[in-house]
Amino acid sequence: MTSNGAERLAKSNSLKGQSTKFAITGGISAVIDVVLTWLFQIVLELLGNIGARSVGFFFGTLTAYLLNRRWTFRAEPSKRRFAMVALTYGITYVINIVIYRWAFPFFDHTLEWRSTYALIVAFIIAQGTATIINFFVQRWLIFRNAPKIREV
Repeated sequence: MTSNGAERLAKSNSLKGQSTKFAITGGISAVIDVVLTWLFQIVLELLGNIGARSVGFFFGTLTAYLLNRRWTFRAEPSKRRFAMVALTYGITYVINIVIYRWAFPFFDHTLEWRSTYALIVAFIIAQGTATIINFFVQRWLIFRNAPKIREV
C-alpha cells in the first residue's frame, strides 16, 4: 500500500475502509489473544481451556477496543460508548467461550488432533463468529453517530 493509500485508509469512514481497518486491528488483536491462550493452556499448562481463553480474550479485546475506537471508527472518547462496547464484548465473550468450550475438546479429544491444531481451529471458529457480531454492533450501533477525531 502506498503512503497515499495508507493515508486515505486512515481517514476513511466508509464501510470498506472501516471493515479493512477492523480486519487489520482484528489480526493484531487475534495474534495477542491466540498466543496468550496457547501459552497459558498448552505451553505452560497453567490454566484450563476456559481460563486460558479468558486471559487471551481479555488482552486481545483490550487491544482491539483501543485500536478500533481511535483508528477504525475515529471516535472521541466517551464513557457511554465505552460502556456499550464493554457490554458488546461481554456478549461476544459468552458466545466465544460457548463455541470454544465445545470446539476445542471436539478437535482435541474426539478427533484426536494435536492440541495446538485443535486450539487454533477452535479459536478461529469462536473468535471469527464473535468478530463478525462485534463489527456490525460497533459500526451500526455504537460508533454510528460518534463525533470523529479532528485532524490536526
